[in-house]
Amino acid sequence: MGRPKNVLGTDLKSCSQDPMTGFYRNGCCDTGSDDMGVHIVCIVATADFLAFSRSRGNDLSTPMPQFAFPGLVPGDRWCLCMSRWVEALEAGVAPQVVLEATHAAALEFVSLKDLKAHAVEAK
Repeated sequence: MGRPKNVLGTDLKSCSQDPMTGFYRNGCCDTGSDDMGVHIVCIVATADFLAFSRSRGNDLSTPMPQFAFPGLVPGDRWCLCMSRWVEALEAGVAPQVVLEATHAAALEFVSLKDLKAHAVEAK
């Protein structure tokens, strides 16, 4: 089957090991049929985005130890649900995106142009 690809057509890179991210908690924004939220966009969290997400009912800032979730702070990288990123884009608060770590399936939901407009360099 081969390795998952990113939106640039190359091998998908790790998004974050600290905090550990990804639907499969393997550091990568890869996906499968069991990932109903489609956690495929590698973002760099900002205070504005975290506040926006909280206002939409998805509090990513508060630690939830029962799920081994430390809570995000600005600067953290995280595999975000595609629908939340699109919602943030439409609201003008889309966080930056690490293209090399964003799954190619994101192109089914948003243009590469929009992703590139929010791109940040990979570490």
